Amino acid sequence: MSASAAAWALIVARGWIVWEMSGSSLYVGLVTFLAMIPRVVIPPFTGYLADKYERRKVMASIYALNLTHTLFLAGLMAFNQMEMWHLMTLAFVNGAARSAQMPVGQALVPNLVPKEKLLNAIALNQATMHGSRLLGPLTILPLLASTRIEWAFLTCSLFYVISFVQALRIKTTSSGSMDSKKGFFPNFTQGIPYVYKHPLLKLIIMMAFFHCGFTMSFEAVLPVLSVERFNATSGGDFSLMMMSIGGGALISLIWLSGVTSETTKGKLFLNLGVVSGLAPILLAFSPNIYFAIGSAALMGASQAGYMTLTHTMIQLTTDDSVRGRVGAVYSVHIGGIMASMNLANGAMSDLSFLRFDLIAGSRVLLPADTMLTIGGILFIVCVFISWFIISLRKIYRTGIPQTTLSQP
Repeated sequence: MSASAAAWALIVARGWIVWEMSGSSLYVGLVTFLAMIPRVVIPPFTGYLADKYERRKVMASIYALNLTHTLFLAGLMAFNQMEMWHLMTLAFVNGAARSAQMPVGQALVPNLVPKEKLLNAIALNQATMHGSRLLGPLTILPLLASTRIEWAFLTCSLFYVISFVQALRIKTTSSGSMDSKKGFFPNFTQGIPYVYKHPLLKLIIMMAFFHCGFTMSFEAVLPVLSVERFNATSGGDFSLMMMSIGGGALISLIWLSGVTSETTKGKLFLNLGVVSGLAPILLAFSPNIYFAIGSAALMGASQAGYMTLTHTMIQLTTDDSVRGRVGAVYSVHIGGIMASMNLANGAMSDLSFLRFDLIAGSRVLLPADTMLTIGGILFIVCVFISWFIISLRKIYRTGIPQTTLSQP
């Protein structure tokens, strides 16, 4: 949870600094893109390491790298040396370390609990991670309005220290396995054919791909929404919306951790998908900051629930020997699309032709509102189309078919 709190606090602090320095959503989107694009390159390597070496030690090493990054960031701010290229470069470094963390953590969780408790464990784990969207921004909220914003980055450093120590305290020794008859490259890339030859796994990952691209790539538009829609003069409203997303996610996942019925899980997978499409549309049409906070909470609840069910199904259908490498393929898909769509959303949010006057000019739809609305509608269409795919329709009706578990 501490590492995730640091990551979300960094997104808020870094995004607000970029907005203050540039006044452009394009730059916010570009920095967000640089923080996310490493998920296209890095996870295959750490997924391989997670299956070859002891997973808890790999995780601790990654936390140490992020700690070094945040201390350097704080130093640049403290000595007034921060420039845009510094933020871009360090966003990429932070993204590389964070993307390295994901397949390792995904592979480690199933080693700590029995399979029948996997959804409950993943939901609780995701609850702490998504709840960190509340904790991280809340912790740095008073620091954003100060002239000593480097303390926000030092706070992130403290979170990474806690994560490093906790990773080393894990007692379970776990790793995957490699085929000794194959060379490095076949073992390194084994997750790709495993995913695409699996009749169900590839569909689940593709739905996550569209979900992350259309509904979860919103970080680049929140600063401009807080300023142009709600007249924010500091990062407070931006931070409040991010905190609301985390709060909604936390409530949703605590409730989801108690769900045991496979049929209920399947129905939730369908319904949460639809709500995930509706929530950003509600945010786009929010008449005031209070409605926006409620819409952001609904976004967090539906998105976190949908992705937790997705993650659980991926773990249930994956053999432990390749969990790290399959997790890497999953991270590449969702990381690549989120990076690209944040860049696109940030760029499009600066375009005046996407601004619309509604209701005889009494309501203005900002370009950022337009992008949120289009994304929400597109994912609802994806969910509708998925109903006509037999294997996904079976999941929506009855949950994960037990006969498909761990079969490549």
